[in-house]
Amino acid sequence: MRKIPITAEEVSVPERAATEAHPDGVFLADEVFFQAVEHSPVAISITDLKANILYVNRAFTQVTGYTEQEVLGKNESILSNHTTPRIAYQALWGRLAQQKSWSGMLLNRRKDERLYLAELTVAPLLDESGKTVHYLGMHRDGSDMHQLEQRVINQRQMMESILNAVPSAVVLLDESKSIVSSNPGFMRMASALMPDVPPDALVEMLAFRLGNAFQQLVEDGRSFSDKEFSIDTGAGQPLWYSCFGTRIDIRGEEADGFFEQPVKHCILLMVTDITDMRRRQEEVRLNALKALMAEEDLVQGMREAMNGAIHQLQGPVNLMEMAVNMLDRRNDSRDSAVLSALQDGLKAGRRALDNLERSIPQDIPESRKPVNVNELLREVLSLSTKRLLSNGITVNWNPSLQLPALIGREQRLRSMFLHLVENAVDAMSGRDVSNRELSIETSSEGERIDITITDTGGGIPVDLQVRVFEPFFTTKTNGQVVRGMGLAMVQDVVTDHSGMVRIDSSYTDGCRILLQLPLNPLR
Repeated sequence: MRKIPITAEEVSVPERAATEAHPDGVFLADEVFFQAVEHSPVAISITDLKANILYVNRAFTQVTGYTEQEVLGKNESILSNHTTPRIAYQALWGRLAQQKSWSGMLLNRRKDERLYLAELTVAPLLDESGKTVHYLGMHRDGSDMHQLEQRVINQRQMMESILNAVPSAVVLLDESKSIVSSNPGFMRMASALMPDVPPDALVEMLAFRLGNAFQQLVEDGRSFSDKEFSIDTGAGQPLWYSCFGTRIDIRGEEADGFFEQPVKHCILLMVTDITDMRRRQEEVRLNALKALMAEEDLVQGMREAMNGAIHQLQGPVNLMEMAVNMLDRRNDSRDSAVLSALQDGLKAGRRALDNLERSIPQDIPESRKPVNVNELLREVLSLSTKRLLSNGITVNWNPSLQLPALIGREQRLRSMFLHLVENAVDAMSGRDVSNRELSIETSSEGERIDITITDTGGGIPVDLQVRVFEPFFTTKTNGQVVRGMGLAMVQDVVTDHSGMVRIDSSYTDGCRILLQLPLNPLR
C-alpha cells in the first residue's frame, strides 16, 4: 500500500491501519478515510506550512499530469503559471494565517504546459493544541465550467448589445402581458407616442393594433411577421410600423422542477418603424390617387352638369305637356296648328331628356371592405395641401389613436370627405375671413365612428341648414357660393352607410358638420 509521508518519522496510514485491524477483518476508520481520499475524483494534496507537497492522491496526478514521485517535496508553486494576480495569493495566505479556509480560482499549468483553471479550496489542518501543522488543498479543473459560464455571459452581452443597437423596438412580455424586458428602442417609442403614461400602455395599444394576430399569438402560439399598422398622432403624417411576434417557451428555474420542468410562455414583439418607406410609397400612391380623383371629379362634374341640364329642361317639357293636354281637352280646330307644334316640341324635348339621361356616366360599383377612416381623412388632407396652404388655412387634426375599422365603400367615403374639406376651404377663402382654421376630429362611440369637420368661414343660416342637403340647392352671398348642391352627394354617401349627417346649429363661429357612421352598416 502507498504511504502518506506527512513527516519522515511518521508511519503511513495504511501500515498503521494494518496493525489495528478489527477482529472481524474490517478496516478501521483511518483506512477507510485513506481509501476515500485516494480515490476521490477531486485532486487532493497535503503540504507543510511552506507549501511543500507531502502527499497527493490519484486525481491530482490525473489533473496535473505529474506523478507522485515528481511532486513530493516540491513546492505547490510548481503548478503556478505565474500569471495569477498577486492579490489572489495575498488573500489565500491571509485567510490561512487566520486559520480559515480559502476558495477561489488560480491559473495553473500542467506538466505538458497546457493551462487550466483550478477551482481551489485550501484549508488549515490543526493539531490537538489548535496549532496549524499542515495545509489541505483540493482542486478540480474548472476550465470547462468557466468556458460555459463565460460563453453564456458573452452570448447574453452580445444579445443585449444587438437588441440595444437595433433601431427596432423590442419587448418581452410574460403570460400576464406585463413587460419582462425591453430595449431602448421600445422605451423611445413609448416616450414618443405616450409620454405621460407607463410603457405598459404602449403594450395595450400594440395589442389593439395587432388585433387577432396578437390574440392568436397569446392563445395558440401562432407567430406572425410583417404585420403593418399605423398610428396617427395628429402631428402631420401618421407613423407606420411593421411588427414581428413569436412565443418563447421558457423552462422553470426552480429546483423542484428539475425533473418535470414547468413551461412558461413569453411573448416577444419586435416593432420596426417603416414610416419613411411608407411615405415614399404614399407619395407614389397619392399621385396616382390625385389622377384618379381628378378623373372622378371630371366625371362627377359631367354627371352633375347633365343632371342639372335635365333638371332645367324638365320644367319646359312639363309646361309643354300641360299645354298639350289643355289644348287636347279643348278640342278646338283653331288650336290644331299650335297643338301640332307643341306636340312636336314635346317629343323633341323628351328625346333630348332621354339622350341626356342615357349619356350620364354610370357609377362604378364598389364593394364594401374594412376602411381606416383616419387614413382616408389624412389622404384627403394630403390631396388638399396645396389649396390649404395657398389660402393660409391652419389644420387642426385630432384623430382617435384607437379607431376601429369601418365596413364601407372606401372610394365613396374618400370623395365625400374631400368634398367636405373643399367646401370648408371655399367658405374660408373670402377676403372677409381673417381667422382661417380647419379642424377635423375622429372618435368612436360604441358601434359607431364620429367625425367632426369644423371651419371658421361664414357659416350657414339656421333656416338653410337642412335645405343645403337637397339636390341642386345653392346659396350665394355676393355672388360667392357658400354651400352648394354637392352636399346632396354627402347625404347620399352617409345614407348608403346607414349613418347620419347634420350641421351643428349651436356652433356660431363658422360651420361644423357632424357625421355618425356605424362600424358595420350591414348589421
